[in-house]
Amino acid sequence: MKNSSKEPGPAIKIIVLNKRARYDYHIEDKFEAGIVLTGTEVKSIRDGKITLQESYIRPFRDGIYLLGANVARYSHNADLHYDPVRSRKLLLNKHEINKLIGKVSTKGYTIVPLQIYLKKGKVKLEIAIAKGKDAPDKRQSVKEREAKKEIARVMSKR
Repeated sequence: MKNSSKEPGPAIKIIVLNKRARYDYHIEDKFEAGIVLTGTEVKSIRDGKITLQESYIRPFRDGIYLLGANVARYSHNADLHYDPVRSRKLLLNKHEINKLIGKVSTKGYTIVPLQIYLKKGKVKLEIAIAKGKDAPDKRQSVKEREAKKEIARVMSKR
């Protein structure tokens, strides 16, 4: 008899983390989304040539889109008109899209990209519903992080 709590999940390889999102926002709810990409974009992402720093997510009439993510041109790409920051549609089910749109319509909430990773060979994007932090909240986050580092340092010396 198998113990389901000890079974490993699907193999995940993290490509890019958006560390700034966790610093600037209170993360409330996370979602996993697929991305509509071209073949050369997938190859470029597998090489780690993508940035999420200035990217954001917006709902439109026909779905939810990732805007501002820079996917560098793949070295063997012959396309002369390649746009590295084009908008890319996210693949979510209708229930998730409605939940995201409903929450974003509330004042103060936004959708932020957290990380891009490979799951079973497919490129996935983790997105979150988030609420912006004030300056005092950011200072508190820094204090908590430094306290955890100090505790870990003291414990490692024992």
